[in-house]
Amino acid sequence: MKVDFTPYFEKYKTIVNQADELFERVQKEHPECVTCKIKCADCCHALFDLTLIEAIYINHQVNKIIKGKEKIKLIEKANQADRKTHMVKKQAVKNKKAGKNEMEILMEIAAERVRCPLLNDNDMCDLYDYRPITCRLYGIPTSIGGRSHTCGKSGFVEGKPYPAVNLDAIQKMLYDISYEFVCDIKTKFVKMADMLVPLSMAILTDFDDEYLGIKHSKKAEEEQGRENEKNLT
Repeated sequence: MKVDFTPYFEKYKTIVNQADELFERVQKEHPECVTCKIKCADCCHALFDLTLIEAIYINHQVNKIIKGKEKIKLIEKANQADRKTHMVKKQAVKNKKAGKNEMEILMEIAAERVRCPLLNDNDMCDLYDYRPITCRLYGIPTSIGGRSHTCGKSGFVEGKPYPAVNLDAIQKMLYDISYEFVCDIKTKFVKMADMLVPLSMAILTDFDDEYLGIKHSKKAEEEQGRENEKNLT
């Protein structure tokens, strides 16, 4: 079964455009605070996960754009990043089991630095035009679970009121697209829409029929067989 990702990617790109518009609006309103510039790679060392639809989209663009020796080099960097990410998350699970405060654990994770495999030797993103939404909003105030966050290199002053992008709302929209996709492909992995994927794993994963758990019903196979026979006659 060849999955047509186009309708889901189009819905995803609508959210991307909204994120870009939000960033541009805040940048226009507070130009002295938004200090993002070329080769500022602070956001390229932050730990974050992708929803299923965004992970598949990033994987699709990587496979389309990055080839040959550069692809081999990217896979190695993704493996290195994935190993470090796994260690950080493993420690977080241990801390939670030990009774450590959840907010404290999240702050510790946020303080970890893992170099993005898409960041090249010139401190430029090899997939900039197709970078994740989190990357697009880094540098302006955002809120998660009612708590505000911003880049430490920005000029935003703690305690002052600024417009903050609600990442929970964006995340819900991404989950909704993932859920629609999972329902449409009739996967046997019914909880797949809830998964979160590190960027490194999104690069390394082959999102084929086996991974997606696509069901092949006997009726569908019979119909496909009849269609094949008609094409041969």
